[in-house]
Amino acid sequence: MGFDTSGLLPLSDALQGMLEQLACCCDSEQLPLPAALGRVLASDIASPLAVPPFDNSAMDGYAVRLADLAAGTPLIMAGKAFAGQPYQGEWPAGHCVRIMTGAPVPAGTDAVVMQEETLADGDRITFLAQPEPGQNIRRAGSDIGKGACVLPAGTRLTPREMPLLASLGVATVAVRRPLKVAIFSTGDELKPVGAPLAHGDIYDSNRYGVRAMLARMGCDCLDLGIIPDDPAQLRAAFIRADAEADVLITTGGVSVGEADFTKQLLDELGEIGFWKLAIKPGKPFAFGRLPRAWFFGLPGNPVSAMVTFDQLVQPALAKLAGQRFERPLQLQAITAEPLKKSPGRLDFQRGILSQGPNGLEVRSTGSQDSAVFSSLSRANCYIVLERERGRVAAGETVTVEPFGGLLL
Repeated sequence: MGFDTSGLLPLSDALQGMLEQLACCCDSEQLPLPAALGRVLASDIASPLAVPPFDNSAMDGYAVRLADLAAGTPLIMAGKAFAGQPYQGEWPAGHCVRIMTGAPVPAGTDAVVMQEETLADGDRITFLAQPEPGQNIRRAGSDIGKGACVLPAGTRLTPREMPLLASLGVATVAVRRPLKVAIFSTGDELKPVGAPLAHGDIYDSNRYGVRAMLARMGCDCLDLGIIPDDPAQLRAAFIRADAEADVLITTGGVSVGEADFTKQLLDELGEIGFWKLAIKPGKPFAFGRLPRAWFFGLPGNPVSAMVTFDQLVQPALAKLAGQRFERPLQLQAITAEPLKKSPGRLDFQRGILSQGPNGLEVRSTGSQDSAVFSSLSRANCYIVLERERGRVAAGETVTVEPFGGLLL
């Protein structure tokens, strides 16, 4: 794939190298708005109208003309305006209009005085404060101008965007079809959940994590199950995944010392790079191209598989799906306890971030072994320790990355 694999590859280089080769592969289709939840917009959405569409009141109060207030005498209430029921009567000089939040302001209104700044004696209204021009009036188009881009292409539609589009009267949207991702786990020692375990067997847990993260990303998943370390069965699984999916993700079989026929088979079928990444957990990683589908090979240790998916595969899949992707938020926190670390690899330790008496503080979830999945299940953040950093003493400042959508 054109990368130097002689040493440990920095995470940033690996990610950049992948993203430079990838492009959106998902066609677009028109869907009714309710059916588009979770989909990625295929094109910008321009507002078909101004928001708000008319000048309206931001408060319950009284619409006034400043000239009528100049005399400092009470004004007579000419009528009332409600949301959906604008005031349409005459508005003589020396009068005001009772108005509710969201109601269109009558023509000629200079300001709206909130009711708390008035005294009412029947229809006679005394104003206790002199308003500024335009006070408490929401002007037409002050939120969104007609024709303005409200959502750019690549936005994944969440419950936050749906009411926005509905408020604009958008009934159908152009969205990308879901990315189709095939997955399987490899290893003779793996057994399905619920099956009895013989000596030396373990349950296949990685597919459950990968499937869950794919679901969070809105991908269609083709789960091929557990494939034993058998060349014929592996070949059949690779060929099927390549024919039916846009992407294949496997766990296991990419570490040094694992079955050579896995690497031989991938090299035969496509162009795959086997990398040693300068991150912990997750050093072994594979990326490349089968005849039709892209391939990502995750390490077999469960925490390593989750971390490499979160840090590397997620942004790659987002680009293939046509989704705009932003790197996760990183914060600074104080360590509440010492952290073990050896220089050489960027370390994503699992931590618990909380609000301490002097700001954010973080502590470890315990053992950071890549096979100890409980360290991830108890965590709410990564403690991101720089590649050349060594042991961290209690009280030092570290970078933390709170878990986002995939791991929450």
